[in-house]
Amino acid sequence: MGLVETAAENISFRSVVGFACAALVLNYVVGRLNEHIRIKRLGNYGRQLKSWAPLGLDRVAQAVNTTMKQKNLELWREDYFKNATNWTAETRIFNQRIVFTADPENMKAILALQFSDYGKGEPFHEEWKDFLGDSIFTTDGPQWHASRQLIRPQFTRDRVSDLYCFESHMKTLFRAIDNLGPLNGEDQKVEPGAGSGKVIDISQLFFRYTLDVTTEFLLGQDTKSLSTPKNEFAEAFNEVQRVQNIIARTSKARKLIPKASFWKGLDMMNTFINRYIQRALRLSPEELESHSKGDKGYNFLHALAGFTRDPKVLRDQIVAILLAGRDTTASTLSWTIYELSRHPHAVAKLREEILTTIGRDRMPTYEHLKNMPYLRAVLNETLRLYPSVPFNVRLALKDTTLPRGGGPNGDEPLAILKDTPIAYSTLVMQRRPDLYPPASDTFAHPEVYSPERWAVWHPKPHDYIPFNAGPRICIGQQFALTEMSYVLCRLFQRFDRVESHMYPIDGGNPLLKADIVLSPGQGVKVAFFDAQD
Repeated sequence: MGLVETAAENISFRSVVGFACAALVLNYVVGRLNEHIRIKRLGNYGRQLKSWAPLGLDRVAQAVNTTMKQKNLELWREDYFKNATNWTAETRIFNQRIVFTADPENMKAILALQFSDYGKGEPFHEEWKDFLGDSIFTTDGPQWHASRQLIRPQFTRDRVSDLYCFESHMKTLFRAIDNLGPLNGEDQKVEPGAGSGKVIDISQLFFRYTLDVTTEFLLGQDTKSLSTPKNEFAEAFNEVQRVQNIIARTSKARKLIPKASFWKGLDMMNTFINRYIQRALRLSPEELESHSKGDKGYNFLHALAGFTRDPKVLRDQIVAILLAGRDTTASTLSWTIYELSRHPHAVAKLREEILTTIGRDRMPTYEHLKNMPYLRAVLNETLRLYPSVPFNVRLALKDTTLPRGGGPNGDEPLAILKDTPIAYSTLVMQRRPDLYPPASDTFAHPEVYSPERWAVWHPKPHDYIPFNAGPRICIGQQFALTEMSYVLCRLFQRFDRVESHMYPIDGGNPLLKADIVLSPGQGVKVAFFDAQD
């Protein structure tokens, strides 16, 4: 006892702090040494992105700043891969190794060939669980597989080819275009053709249209976004995504991000969705079973409630599909009109195909939509330049490798340790000039919008992955393509010309708003002209 008392009397606060600091340094050195040994056993390090601030705080600040300014493409191309022949690099943030890649061979490994080595991981689940819960987008393994099996039946051809939902909201969209904005109530009188030749932000209306289509598909009743100027659900959904996007780019500093608006928006979203969930759960299994796929009252929620009565499972899957179904489709439609309005020859060619295949007045059928090659080329070209999810991430679930990126020339396997995040960008990869034939009179430069390239160019499977690839390929791909094809056909049955009014706003260089999906950062100001034929 005397020795303890004597030792305690001689231990100063300074010595305790010094000992603690020494222990931390020793732990850091041992940890880095162990990491180095494991990396060298697997392969090699990759090209290093330099950082001048402790813990890579300059990289964190840079990521947040470029996100706020919507300059993520510039960050990747002008910093991460400037003058690079090696499209993979790494850095350290908060003492964590992070890898960035825009290499199709690495993406093929992550998404397909080494699928079991990479996943969302628990850190991603923890980061996104408040928004997307335990849905198909945030889980791995058996839980992910169960979610996919639960959702898959709702995207069969029978469901995808039912175009009634698209047409009912298309009529409202035409009225909103003539009104130059959302209607003030469903019964508002609008003069047909009143919007012809007048400037409108079509992107805003597309987001309202796809929200109405998706909520009707999911819940059996739409939000009437096209006929309600101020839509609280849509505003809450947008704000939650905005804050979540910042959280995703701040790594371990995410707890410092103010989230008051996030919680408020999330509460509003959950209240809205849970009202429909409780209504569905009040139906007996027999009543749910009685709804056939041909019945107008049948919807996605009814189908899910027939398999699970857990309200949290229902809520999580509904929010995940709502995010995918509303935002990706609206963004792609917006970018398509943005580019078509700058390429009148493409509009003329597309409209000729539409009128030849469908006619001026008939409603498109699923078979019509599947048999228009130029229409598909228009959408393919939009998704090439503006992939819906421009940046994504996977976590190594065990010690593994990537096929390229290691060594001084980047042509060796890159060692990847368990829990290493891999950020990859389809936006950067699909704009890489070296993945295309040389530009010529018959083949446009990769930065140029040219649907004609799809008549002669067939990309390698992982050089073009707007819907992801491998086992996690977008389950709603055909639904989205069908919806977008239907909207374009109906638009150009009525209009024979669309004129861009974006040059005074962006000078021909659109602002790429890369929140969770890639959308036009300054809207899409255009004028549609009613056809006179």
